[in-house]
Amino acid sequence: MSEAAGSIVAMDATRTTPPRPLDVTALFPELAPLARTATRLHPRPGAPSPHDSSVGGPLLWPADEPWPYCDGPHVGDGFNPALSPEDVRVQRRIRATVAGRPPGLPETARYTPEERATDQRISAGRPWPEGPIAMLPVAQVYVRDVPLLRPPGRAGADLLQVLWCPFDHPEHPRTALFWRSAATVTDVLDTPPEPPAVQFPDYLPEPCLLAPEQVTEYPHFLELGKEVQQQLQDWSRWRAAGDAVDDSYAVAPEEFYMDHLSVSPGWKAGGWSRWGLTDPLPRTCAACGTAAEPLLTIATTEWSGATESWAPEGDGARDPLPPGTPPANYTRIVLARGYDLQLHACPVSPDHPHVELVQ
Repeated sequence: MSEAAGSIVAMDATRTTPPRPLDVTALFPELAPLARTATRLHPRPGAPSPHDSSVGGPLLWPADEPWPYCDGPHVGDGFNPALSPEDVRVQRRIRATVAGRPPGLPETARYTPEERATDQRISAGRPWPEGPIAMLPVAQVYVRDVPLLRPPGRAGADLLQVLWCPFDHPEHPRTALFWRSAATVTDVLDTPPEPPAVQFPDYLPEPCLLAPEQVTEYPHFLELGKEVQQQLQDWSRWRAAGDAVDDSYAVAPEEFYMDHLSVSPGWKAGGWSRWGLTDPLPRTCAACGTAAEPLLTIATTEWSGATESWAPEGDGARDPLPPGTPPANYTRIVLARGYDLQLHACPVSPDHPHVELVQ
């Protein structure tokens, strides 16, 4: 398969995206020069160490470097109780155990008395925090696993670390990015501080290992020029692909392009931005005005019903999820009622502020 056809270069054979239904550049040659490489990260539950690329795992953080804190404000939503990260972990374990018991048991019998008491104690909540709170590790990615992930002007930087404040600021968690050289970290911080509470349990990532895989992407339909958009909306152009295109898309063939051929779903580095919540918005660096480029997508789910063709195949690709977990939500993160948080970085300097985009 050619690169333009959406070729796949798998770094882990157990996480291989199926070939795209067709070579979209054969039908629409105008898309060929717009191809970009993205790296799907395929997070799956595991026990990462600071030396692994991970989501929600321990960071390779220098023991002599201050841990980042968020100054706030930190306000609850008025409905959900304040829970500590450990509260969330314990409650997840209890509820997964309960959900895995025989379904015929009555509700009162599914919990042991100890589990019921612990769950109720946690659900009562804690006081909302005051003052600065420690940020939570969200992801760290080594360049050895994602070679395209290199900051401009820092030849020795080979590790990206992402943390966030587990409170909305204002509509999603506030993120912080750190680039460093892994070889310079000889004394690792063993027990980093944690926030006394999180706004939502969904803001605490479940520790996951990554299985990076490169795929080819094309711009979202809304980022294309008017002429190419009109071509993609012309069903007669798609009919040349025969059975490779589902006839149910005849009314709106551009939806087939968006669902199966353009931007991959889930956690990824690089590639193109995904749109849907809004039309495309400018993503410019606040420091220099340069257009920011997609860096990392923090996703709620790895795929959905519309994008299930992107679900990886191979051994273990469809790992069983803990009972009660949303489909394809291995990290347990839910953002903005199911959307993604896309981080864009300035291509001029990694010291410039990054851009956060919910879509």
